[in-house]
Amino acid sequence: MSEPDAHRELHERKVRLNQDPHRAREPRENNLEVAIGRELRAFRKQKTMTVAELAGLTGLSIGMLSKIENGNTSPSLTTLRTLAHVLSVPLTAFFRGFEEHREAVHTRAGEGVEIERAGTRAGHQYNLLGHIGANASGVMVEPYLITLSTESDIFPTFQHGGIETIYMLEGELLYRHSDRLYHLRPGDTLFFDADSPHGPEGLEKLPARYLSIIAYPQNS
Repeated sequence: MSEPDAHRELHERKVRLNQDPHRAREPRENNLEVAIGRELRAFRKQKTMTVAELAGLTGLSIGMLSKIENGNTSPSLTTLRTLAHVLSVPLTAFFRGFEEHREAVHTRAGEGVEIERAGTRAGHQYNLLGHIGANASGVMVEPYLITLSTESDIFPTFQHGGIETIYMLEGELLYRHSDRLYHLRPGDTLFFDADSPHGPEGLEKLPARYLSIIAYPQNS
């Protein structure tokens, strides 16, 4: 499919996403029960057990287990201990999805950490805008502000794992991904598989600045 056809298809069809970014949080009093139920269901499925089989091993009724998994009841500590023993998980594992600490990094203008990234050439300025290490999402994200000056080298040699998004802020570039060139202007976005060779190949209007956001699995 050609690039114009792909854009036309994207605009003509409604894309259904799995997440609603504006969904209100559940009431506070229900969060703990829902978190416990979600973990219980996940542990049971890991053991390839049916609800009936788990009921037989724990002495709990099928109805009670269904209520716990659906977040409709608050299980006692004794019940959780029984479930933890049968499923061979620590008791605290049932609470890991409840009120976990979530990090946020605020980097003020001009305060990004200037770094030398693998493959960086003279004149390519990389400012890391924030970094969160191991986290519950299982995804690592590296946001950079990249500035290319008149001294910058031109080289399409970046190649690494993950998915990358480029958002053009200033200037114009000819940016290569695999065997194609994209003319990027302010406001343009390029979203691509970073395992293919990519990088700025033509500096059309300088200085050029763009955001580069790289996402990849934590264990990669």
